[in-house]
Amino acid sequence: MALSFFALAIFLFLTVDPDSSPVYAASEGVQITYGSVIKLMHEKTKFRLHSHDVPYGSGSGQQSITGFPNVDDSNSYWIVRPVQESSKQGDTIPSGTLIRLQHMRTRKWLHSHLHASPISGNLEVSCFGGDGESDTGDYWRLEIEGSGKTWRQDQRIRLRHVDTGGYLHSHDKKYTRIAGGQQEVCGVRDKRADNIWLATEGVYLPVTESN
Repeated sequence: MALSFFALAIFLFLTVDPDSSPVYAASEGVQITYGSVIKLMHEKTKFRLHSHDVPYGSGSGQQSITGFPNVDDSNSYWIVRPVQESSKQGDTIPSGTLIRLQHMRTRKWLHSHLHASPISGNLEVSCFGGDGESDTGDYWRLEIEGSGKTWRQDQRIRLRHVDTGGYLHSHDKKYTRIAGGQQEVCGVRDKRADNIWLATEGVYLPVTESN
């Protein structure tokens, strides 16, 4: 845990506006803003959205995405980035907004396309691109469950991929070799009870005064 937060501290020192005061391991109800570094937990299985520098052995061959069982893992941090150039660090994120998620360690983007996922044959979800290299395959629409207007840490959400229409999804089917014990993350076109995610551990940047 200490190593993970040390890595986060270095990242924030280099990238965050010095006038802001990030909230560590946010409590319930804290706003999620652009620039925040978060983990996303699949509600049903409790696994965190994870990536590491290991390519898929099939499909696109891009960097793999999995669900990871342990809380203390530095490869499960994602930076919340805008799609619109007018958006800035510290802005709140309304339901229906297009966002991108950048993997903190490898700098690649949460991505999807029409390749088949390795285990279930659904839509493959991968990590692709990097700083200065992003396309519409990295765009996800935030859908907040319930009456919430903007994304908060205690809200149940879905992420719907813009190009394919698939919802970010996971299930209890696990890999046995390269990512043994980790479970498949994929996209499914149906809006289902088991494609809900929750923001959990992370560093949440405060809302800018203009908001």
